[in-house]
Amino acid sequence: MKSISIIGLFLLILFSCKNPSEVTKSQESKTYTFIVGTYTDSSNQGINLLRFNPEENLLEIKLLAPDVQNPSFVLASRDNHHIYALEESAGVSGGDVLSFNLNLENDSLELIDKVSSYGDHPCYLGLSPNGRLLAIGNYSGGNLSVFQVESNGELIHRQTIQHTGKSINPARQEGPHVHSTVFNPSGDRLLVANLGTDKIYNYRVNPNNPEPLELVEEFPLTPGDGPRHLTFSGDGKSIFLVQEMTAILEIYDFENDVFTLKQRLSLLDEDFSGAVGAAEVRLSPDEKNVYVSNRGDANTISVFQKTDSGDFQRIQNISSGGIMPRNFNLTRDGKYLLAAHQASNDIVVFERNSQNGALKLTEWKVQINKPVYLFQLFD
Repeated sequence: MKSISIIGLFLLILFSCKNPSEVTKSQESKTYTFIVGTYTDSSNQGINLLRFNPEENLLEIKLLAPDVQNPSFVLASRDNHHIYALEESAGVSGGDVLSFNLNLENDSLELIDKVSSYGDHPCYLGLSPNGRLLAIGNYSGGNLSVFQVESNGELIHRQTIQHTGKSINPARQEGPHVHSTVFNPSGDRLLVANLGTDKIYNYRVNPNNPEPLELVEEFPLTPGDGPRHLTFSGDGKSIFLVQEMTAILEIYDFENDVFTLKQRLSLLDEDFSGAVGAAEVRLSPDEKNVYVSNRGDANTISVFQKTDSGDFQRIQNISSGGIMPRNFNLTRDGKYLLAAHQASNDIVVFERNSQNGALKLTEWKVQINKPVYLFQLFD
């Protein structure tokens, strides 16, 4: 018994003397995995996989699916088994929508289905919260299509809705241009931003109907703004909308299908002059910050912080770290922001301040041809 006690005491001392930093490092080591959409210039480009592990000083890109033309938007199912992408192109029947099986053990994509988007230049995919419906925005076609997603990843066309009309900018708004199709968190509404008509279209969603979408309202916005992307708060009661052509962030209350404008905030510093092209809007996981990218001559990411009153104020305009930040995304733990630059062909990493949401550019950068969308796989 005495010898056993001595051994036990020795083991206790041994483990208690283990370097705490080693334990912390092993616990904190985390790899963030993203699917990357791109514009392509050759057949050996397409959909990519990005892995980022700050503890291991790892930021790497791997090509998953070559010979996919302009897969400018990519999504994953909640179980990471299926990847959905589009080919932003035009043709007799429009662009294409694709579904793949994803195998992370050997980093491969296997094509399941490829169907027409029923409109030219598809540019956005929205997956319903239950994963049953996929909504596609066709920019040049000025319409949206809805597909049923089968359990095996096959896509069945259910509905295409054509928008009509125009707005005040003859160069950009000569006709309808659907730029995003976003389901609310409960999945019973789909909001569609149309840059060409300066409207948000609110659709009621019923997956059991032969045609799942029913128009509730066409909500007019300020002429010439050019609504692009939007995102919901977690409870679905607030909407954050980026206006591409005027570099404006608008914040709305959205309850009982009523839009109520709360704030209209500029992305621009007072002394700024030049071209703008506001692109992406993201809400931080704690919902205390809103982030918006701006292209043109700006190449910035604007950071907005929630105040005690519930309103948001801009606290930072920071260089995006490259040229043409069409898209960026936050890691789901809110620690990092990755920005994709279409024109400088790179992806850079920012650290996010957990207290106020401010960004700090790190030295992590990876080269890739024309990255335009980042989607983090689910843990």
